[in-house]
Amino acid sequence: MQVTFGIDVSKSTSTVCELIGESKNELTITNNRPGFIQLLHELTAFSKHPQIIFEATGVYSRKLQSFLEDYGYDYVILNPLKAKKEMNMGLRHNKTDKTDAYHLALIQRLYHHPINQLQSQTYRQLNSLSRFYDQLTADLVMAKNRLHQALQSTFSEIENLFSCAKGKNYWQIVVQYPHCDLVRREDKKQLINWLMSLKGIGFRHALKTADKLIELSHQAYPVVSCSSIEVEQVQYYAHRLLNLSDQRENLIARMVKLAKSLPSHDLENLQSIPGFAQTTAVRVLAELGDLRRFSNPNKINAFIGIDPGRYQSGEMDSSLSITKHGNAVARKLLYRAIGQIDNAAKTNPCHIADYYESKKLSSQTKGFKKIAIASIHKLIRTIYALIINDQLYDYNIATHNQKDFSRN
Repeated sequence: MQVTFGIDVSKSTSTVCELIGESKNELTITNNRPGFIQLLHELTAFSKHPQIIFEATGVYSRKLQSFLEDYGYDYVILNPLKAKKEMNMGLRHNKTDKTDAYHLALIQRLYHHPINQLQSQTYRQLNSLSRFYDQLTADLVMAKNRLHQALQSTFSEIENLFSCAKGKNYWQIVVQYPHCDLVRREDKKQLINWLMSLKGIGFRHALKTADKLIELSHQAYPVVSCSSIEVEQVQYYAHRLLNLSDQRENLIARMVKLAKSLPSHDLENLQSIPGFAQTTAVRVLAELGDLRRFSNPNKINAFIGIDPGRYQSGEMDSSLSITKHGNAVARKLLYRAIGQIDNAAKTNPCHIADYYESKKLSSQTKGFKKIAIASIHKLIRTIYALIINDQLYDYNIATHNQKDFSRN
């Protein structure tokens, strides 16, 4: 007899629906040791391991995952968007926890979703570090906005000091000179000597920067004085940005060390793709995990949510936009990677950039986003081939294979 456990996970409790043949049994457990022991008693009541399905609910479902893995139970974990779509296809009529648990069990009976493929602890650690990196990036963006707001009252013109992307040197200058009056009072020779203490700034660069800083300070019209709380705010957010930047660099270093400890050469193979800097390569690896668990590249497309949705009704069968049912972080990383590959192609050719550029030139109707998504499909096939065959990227081989593929 087929037995399926549908589990609807919430913050402190989970609703369990045991679907045994055509009958069902429902119960509520707590998301802690006593609750999981209760669930274990229910699971061990069956001689054959039941099928278990639940939605990914972030930190809450991770406890359940850990428990099931510790006791050797396979499970299916669904993206909430996908679960909602499948539930709405004639299964769900009333929104209650019990019906959600019941319909999760019905979904597994209907669609036979494959069980979650377990990965080594190294890949899990890589993924956790990548998610932490993502959170720090969001904090960094927020701190940049706060710094911008605070500078409007003290020295807004300093934002024009560098034309390129602002980084550590800029934030250190802001910490030292958060108010335009502090620059005006400074001796130029002392200003130049201090600037030369910053990483990568020699005498000529320091002289040019000092002249620009002095010029900007005389253009500025501050709202507040040097002793105002706004000056403290400017320094606080500049310090915060320096700290966040250091933390992100430390995370990437730890991820690279972990990736290099793997028995394969996945990181080196990914870095061989033109435009794939170390940060991009190690984060893509962390988000996609061990690609050997996928039987073909199309499974990776579904994993990150760029597989096309379809609508079927009677004789109507039309393609929709991408499903977005998968890993949103990986989707964003790969989308940005297409731009990086395209930029790098000026000096380091890549068949993906060739495809991207040719589609942009030939297409008058498709938006660049659609072309980028099509390019991501090519990129995923390339990544999969490099990892499975354990080889570095070679433009000549890639273009040759591309010609062979287009003939078939």
